[in-house]
Amino acid sequence: MNIDMIKNKNYWFSSGYLITFYAAWSLWWSFYAIWLKSKIGLSGEQLGVVYAANSAAAMFFMIFYGFIQDKLQIGKAVVTFQSIMMILIGPFLIYVYEPLLRQDFILGVCIGAPVLSAGFISGSALIDSFIERISRLCNFEFGPARFWGSFGYAAATLVAGLSFGIDPHINFWLASGVAAIYFTINLFFKPTQKLSVSNNTPQIIVPKPNIPTISEILSLFALRKFWLFVVFIIGTFSFYTIYDQQLFPNFYTSFFEKEETGYKIYGYLNSFQVFLEASCMIIAPYFINKLGAKKSLLVAALVMICRIGLSASLDNVYLISLVKLFHAIEIPLFILAMFKYIVANFDARLSATLYLVGFNISSNLGVIVLSKPVGKLFDNHGYSTTFYILASIVLIISCIAIFTLSDNKQANNQ
Repeated sequence: MNIDMIKNKNYWFSSGYLITFYAAWSLWWSFYAIWLKSKIGLSGEQLGVVYAANSAAAMFFMIFYGFIQDKLQIGKAVVTFQSIMMILIGPFLIYVYEPLLRQDFILGVCIGAPVLSAGFISGSALIDSFIERISRLCNFEFGPARFWGSFGYAAATLVAGLSFGIDPHINFWLASGVAAIYFTINLFFKPTQKLSVSNNTPQIIVPKPNIPTISEILSLFALRKFWLFVVFIIGTFSFYTIYDQQLFPNFYTSFFEKEETGYKIYGYLNSFQVFLEASCMIIAPYFINKLGAKKSLLVAALVMICRIGLSASLDNVYLISLVKLFHAIEIPLFILAMFKYIVANFDARLSATLYLVGFNISSNLGVIVLSKPVGKLFDNHGYSTTFYILASIVLIISCIAIFTLSDNKQANNQ
């Protein structure tokens, strides 16, 4: 962070978006899998169905969000819609989603998936791409702004771990409350840029980027390197997402005799991990600029492989806690390097479509296809075998990506 960034109000408004979004998401999402399994009583296969449905709904919203946001560039209409859906999360989870999952599982899944996706699951990709674009137009680094998102997630996870053992509904109401703050920030924020005119009088202007045409957006799908990028995402991040969200929370809490103790310790650990992640968000851009986007993505994939594989072989809760912290290295590397890779190898004006479709839809497509089979695999063979298989697949795809990802040196200068 430098003085110009600290004085840049666009940076602080953008950070406000990120800290409130990720705090609201963490309050219900960080214990979502545990809530579904321990409180609602879903099996591993049912858990896979829930995640697959959520990912399917997220695909629709990511296409919609990415296409419209690339047309709007820094317009806020889509973000406003998303913020309203966020505010509704508490009442929806308590009075609609939970009763339906208990009484009519399929109906609950079908109704819940679009609501959760519109506000949060797709919303995370929307707000990241929105702020990344503002950072490029308004002259500040995305990584330090994204730091506040990780910080908000960590702080909220700490609170969520304490309140979940009392009553999960507390978390849901808190999520709606923080979402209301996010909505307020969105009402008042207007991206601006200070430029000097000929008489040296500062002038405030709204950035006016070159708007891509529909044909330019659709032309992405004809590019070979776009599809090679998609294959890499599905083969790495999709499997890691299933491991981290669907399997690991219940795996970790299974080491504790009392469920409440497991929830609290997992909350503490998750908070510490995300605090580390926030710090890495500041450091990672310098590492990525030196190493390059492609190599950074491959290093992040290697960290994924290590974490999944070690989880399969370790049976000590302290060592597994240490392995959980690998996530703090992998996420900043992967997310920030992916933005650098997109801008270096594709049209930067299409960054929202590339991020939401190329990255998020690809990873969600993998989750849709794989969640139920992986859930069945776990039900039949347990955690260890499942983790070994997931780690092996990510390793194979990463080796292939050495030869298929583009090694564009522009990534170093983005």
